Amino acid sequence: MKLIETALPGCTVIEPAVFGDARGFFFETWNAERFGEHALPTRFVQSNVSSSARGVLRGLHYQWPRPQGKLVSVLEGEVFDVAVDIRRGSPHFGRWAGVVLSAENRRQFWIPEGFAHGFAVLSERALFSYLCTDVYVREADAGLRWNDPSIGIDWPVTDPLLSDKDAAAPLLAEVPEARLPVYAA
Repeated sequence: MKLIETALPGCTVIEPAVFGDARGFFFETWNAERFGEHALPTRFVQSNVSSSARGVLRGLHYQWPRPQGKLVSVLEGEVFDVAVDIRRGSPHFGRWAGVVLSAENRRQFWIPEGFAHGFAVLSERALFSYLCTDVYVREADAGLRWNDPSIGIDWPVTDPLLSDKDAAAPLLAEVPEARLPVYAA
């Protein structure tokens, strides 16, 4: 397993060791002991899978209170995946990091609690996997506008397909402080 740090401390790209031969390949997607050795999560409580078509953009989503850390990967297709630091008091508040995840590169992206998350589908279809550190809580569900100019994400799509909820999400500056996570050094 190889870890690649991003511009956002704590948001980590994980490249698993892949073992392959003429029959195909095998790799571990999560191992509590190995993850724990690298200060990565050792406990998940919910697993989700979504399927999306080319041009779909999901996000930017987060929960507060009851934040979720997410270990995300792509089982089929390719996406541009993004994390945004939205922790009040963080030296990286409002900054983002993006990575291409695909079935081919087998990369995973660890997004800790306190970050908003989103992705745009680059392939014809994408099958996306999330392991979460807390369950979904409707009352804690929140989001940010995908194209907030104060964040300035360089999305590889210009006219994405959005849910009504995502299209109406607020700008980061419009979110009340009480609805944002707090940075703990």
